[in-house]
This record gives sequence, structure tokens and C-alpha cells, in this order.
Amino acid sequence: MYSDYAKDKIIIEKLEVYAYHGVYPEEKRKGQVFLVNAVLETDVHRAGAEDRIELTTDYGAVCMFIDGWMKMNTKYTLEAVAENLARDILLNFHLVRGLDLEICKPEAPIPIPFESVSVKIHRAWHEIYLGIGSNLGDREKYIEDAVQALQAHSQIRIVKVSDIVETEPYGGVEQGNFLNGAIKAETLLEPEELLQALHEIENSAGRERTLHWGPRTLDLDILFYDKLVYESDTLVIPHPDLQNRSFVLEPLSRIAPNYRHPLSGRTVLQELEELEKPSRPM
Repeated sequence: MYSDYAKDKIIIEKLEVYAYHGVYPEEKRKGQVFLVNAVLETDVHRAGAEDRIELTTDYGAVCMFIDGWMKMNTKYTLEAVAENLARDILLNFHLVRGLDLEICKPEAPIPIPFESVSVKIHRAWHEIYLGIGSNLGDREKYIEDAVQALQAHSQIRIVKVSDIVETEPYGGVEQGNFLNGAIKAETLLEPEELLQALHEIENSAGRERTLHWGPRTLDLDILFYDKLVYESDTLVIPHPDLQNRSFVLEPLSRIAPNYRHPLSGRTVLQELEELEKPSRPM
């Protein structure tokens, strides 16, 4: 997990920008004033202790970035302005872990008196752990290409990749041995967006979903996403069978032995040790 100092904040209030966002053609032609409020979540501890500007986020540079971005881009909705600007701030200022961003439109075309309308969002980098495996074809190449595809994704940053281990198949289907590994990364994608991105990488490797627990060219699973507990029709986080899979826990323990499962409270290493305990005699 990230340091508590990531809860430190740099605050920008009522940054005035003249830009060309709006639904109506006149708004895009004439433009209008927008006000931007931003709260940047970052770590200012070292910068404060050592009084060194290179150890912090330059708020002047952030202000100029916002001004330039607002003027160079044109969006119909405040929602699109906020979403895309937040993403690009997080991608361009690496010490910023998250931010609250508010786009205010005091000159919006509303025919009754008002002070301002705005859209406010929170976006952040999320810590994720992924499982990766292959047991068909050139297994090493499929895994290597998948890691490169993850690294190439604009909204995913790989932090660590475990050693690869060879394991016997899981689930009772007769098939070849797997190569398995684990990846620590961070992402701006929401859980379902991340799942879709992983499926696209699997599909590019020729993954076919014809047999449950069957052979596959590439398997990418979301193991943990921050400390999120999440369930939908297509996705469960943490991975629901994690504690029963030594082929997941073994490589994961090599890069995150002390990461605690948000439901069991046990570390990854403790989960592995529990799984490897000999069965009690009847």
C-alpha cells in the first residue's frame, strides 16, 4: 500500500481558463471562462523536510498544464472535460497519486439566475495484482508478449513481475503443465475496464473460452485491486479461488508476501502456508 503521506494535498482553487467547451456551436466559437479547482493527493514529506522542489509536484506546472489542456481540447460536456483532464494530469505528474477535480462553468447558457454549475470527480492510481499463465504453444512467448502489452497500455504501469513457475493443471481437466506468474501494477482503469483490457490481451493471444479450467494460450486474472471487495455478473474481487491455488500464491508470494487478503486478513505467504499444510488424518 502507498504511504500515508500520499494523503498530503496540494490545492489549486479557482484557476481561470478561457476555453471552448460546450454543446452549442456558439460556445465553441466564442468560448467562455471556466474555473478549475484541483486537490492533488501526493507525498510532500521529503520535499518539506529537505526543502527541495524537485521532490514535490510543481503546482505552477500543473496550472499551466490545465490551462494548455483546456485551450487545446474541445469537449461537448463538462463530464468529458473532467474525465479526460483528470486522466492526463495523473499520467503526466507521476508524484500525484489521486486528485479531486472540479470544472466550473459560471457562464453556462442557463436562462435563469445562477452562480455556477460544475462537475466534480475523484480519480486515482490503483494498486493491482494480476495472475498470468499459459499451457499451450510457446508458453514463454505468450507470457512475455502479455507483459509487454500490459506495459504498453497507457493506463497501466507494471511495478514488479515474479519469476515464472511451472505447475500442474488445476481443476481436473487432463492437459499440459502451466507456466504461471504474478504481476504487481498500478492502473487508472476501473475494475470492469481493467477486465476488458485483460480480455483484449488474452484474445490477441488466441485465447478460446470453450472449456472451464481447460487449456489456454494465455490466462490473465485480477487477484487484488487495492483492498476492494467487489462482485458483479462478470467479475469478483479478490479472486474467489485465490486461497486454493498454489500456482497463484507461490509466484504472488515472491513479490507480495506480506500483502493481506482483505477478507481473510491473512498475508499471501500465510495463505500459501495454510494451503500447503498436510491434511489431518481421519
